[in-house]
Amino acid sequence: MLKLDKVNTYYGESHVLFDISLEVNPGEIVALVGRNGVGKTTTMMTIMGLVQPKSGSITFKGKQIAGKAPHQIAMAGLGFVPEERWIFPNLTVHQNLLMGIKPGHMNKPVDDGWSIERAYDSFPRLAERRNQKGGVLSGGEMQMLTIVRSLMGNPDLILIDEPTEGLAPIIVERVNEVIHQINRAGTTVLLVEQKLNVCLDLAQRLYVLSKGDIKWTGTPGELESRQDIRKEFLEV
Repeated sequence: MLKLDKVNTYYGESHVLFDISLEVNPGEIVALVGRNGVGKTTTMMTIMGLVQPKSGSITFKGKQIAGKAPHQIAMAGLGFVPEERWIFPNLTVHQNLLMGIKPGHMNKPVDDGWSIERAYDSFPRLAERRNQKGGVLSGGEMQMLTIVRSLMGNPDLILIDEPTEGLAPIIVERVNEVIHQINRAGTTVLLVEQKLNVCLDLAQRLYVLSKGDIKWTGTPGELESRQDIRKEFLEV
C-alpha cells in the first residue's frame, strides 16, 4: 500500500533522512521506533508532503506521491495524526469531527466507512463530550478526538505520531485500544511511538531508526530476542 524507496530529506543544508526504504501492507500496523531525534517524525512529515524529499520515491497504492502537496496526499487516502494533536480548542467535539470530513463528502453516504454516527457509536466517550469545546478535554480525550477526526476522511492508511506522549498509563491503554479498534475495522496504520512496549503490543512489524537510517526490521517477537539491537538503538 505504501512504499518508500531510498528517500532522502533535508532541513536546509542538514541531511536528516538517509536512503529510507520501508513498506506498509494493507491491514498492517507497522511501527517506526528509535530514540528521540532519529528521524521518525520527519519520515511521517515527508510521507505527508509537509517536508519535501530531496530524492527517492514514495508511492501510495501504486501511485507516486512524493512532491505532492499535503492536501493532495490526504485526498489520495492518507490520514495524519500529528504529535501536537492540532485540535481546534474553541470548537466543540462535534465541530472538530466535522472538520475532518473531506470536501464534497458531507452529505454522501459512506458504505462500510466512518461517519459521525459511527464515530459516536464506536467511541461513546466522544458522544458524551460532543457539545464540549476541545480545549477542555483531557489529554486522552484530545488524542482520541484527533485520531477519530482523521478517520472522518476515511483514509486507507493513517499515520499516527507519538499517540501516547504525555498520557498517564491507564490512558495509554485506552489509546492503544483505539488504535487496535480502527485497525480491526479495516484501516492500515503506520505508527511512531517512543514507548517500545506499546509498539510490541500493537505492531505486526517494526522498523528501527537511528540517525536517519533504518538499522533493522522485523517482527515484535524477533525484536524481543535481539538484545543487541535494543541495547544499541533503543535503550537509554
